[in-house]
Amino acid sequence: MNFQLLYLLTGLIFLWYRDAFWFSFQNFNGSWDGNFTFCNFKCFIILTVKGKNEETGCRLFDVPLAFHEAMIADITDARRYIYLEVYKFGSDEMGMRYRDILTRKVSEGVKVKLLIDSWGALFNSTFFDEFIKNGGELRLFRKMKISFDFFTKNHRRNHRKMLIIDDQIAYIGSANITGYSLNWRESVLRLTGGIAEIFKKSFLESFRIYNKYIFNKFSFKKTIVYNEFELVQDNPSIYRQQIKSKLEKIVSQAQSEIFIETPYFLPGYKLRKALAHAAHKGVKVTIILPQHSDVRAVDLLRNKYMGYYYENDIRMMFYTPGNLHAKVLLVDDELFGLGSPNVDYRSFRYMHEVMLFGKNQDVVREVKNHIENTLQYSMLFDYKTWTRRPKIEKVLGWILLPFRHLF
Repeated sequence: MNFQLLYLLTGLIFLWYRDAFWFSFQNFNGSWDGNFTFCNFKCFIILTVKGKNEETGCRLFDVPLAFHEAMIADITDARRYIYLEVYKFGSDEMGMRYRDILTRKVSEGVKVKLLIDSWGALFNSTFFDEFIKNGGELRLFRKMKISFDFFTKNHRRNHRKMLIIDDQIAYIGSANITGYSLNWRESVLRLTGGIAEIFKKSFLESFRIYNKYIFNKFSFKKTIVYNEFELVQDNPSIYRQQIKSKLEKIVSQAQSEIFIETPYFLPGYKLRKALAHAAHKGVKVTIILPQHSDVRAVDLLRNKYMGYYYENDIRMMFYTPGNLHAKVLLVDDELFGLGSPNVDYRSFRYMHEVMLFGKNQDVVREVKNHIENTLQYSMLFDYKTWTRRPKIEKVLGWILLPFRHLF
């Protein structure tokens, strides 16, 4: 009997890996230059793109007006193409500025492609009419549809934010194109040089699958390695959360210090344990959050776990001037992470996300300066005050707990 059971389990494991390998093989389309490594343990594909012998320029913005002006200036100077992918695009004054300059560039003969999540398309059906009439391409990622599984399908959104121009300039970060967030603290990285080409490849793949429903355990996007950088991409998946797995690995390997800055902090069990284990090893772990985010329900949920972090020597800091929307990581003053995902269930399970990791020292310095500046305006979590918080907040935290995967 035991032998038969072992035989059955062995067969099932073989079939699982066979299907995973075949799915991965089919999804490699051969359109990428360079070498790739197939890791059959988790069935990930890593593409290594050989970078040119040139320096990668960088600048990290955290003030919205500053990076919007920089992005609009770069769009104005574009000569060949402009690719923009964003979660939210407003019809307010800021949205109209971008629309008008993009429309003008199309009329000048520049190729312009826009990919906007339909959930975050905060404009009416005529807003981009002139842009489209002049030859611009606009795609709305997965329009909302009424169906028997309305919530399941419509909850998978494209949360990525990137701008790529002429194979020479790339932006990646946390910010949307909206007027209401102009006073938020963000993290938007501007890169120059050949690295822009890997962002172009990533964008074009997103642009191609904009209307596909992707949610199965074998679905994933390729991680791209370029010199000192690693671009990790996620599709919605319960089984294959590549960015979360990357974060867990980085945290477990940290030697001295970890900084995580995020607007919403609802890590799963494994990441919480990894952070606690790092702190027990003597690693100084600091999490920086907004004192009050723009989603009150998330604040109530995260506050439920504050005692756990305090008891496990994880330092929690609250940014006080306003909403902190930046999403950055710094480990041991030598490795950074920056991109679109929040540290929560929704980003890891249900969103299309992208995050750049690396050890480029220029970017590390920019991220370190950003974090140091954030800490100047942040206050330390007070355990005694937390224990005396209103009972209604404690009750709401427990009520919301079963729905934590939705935030």
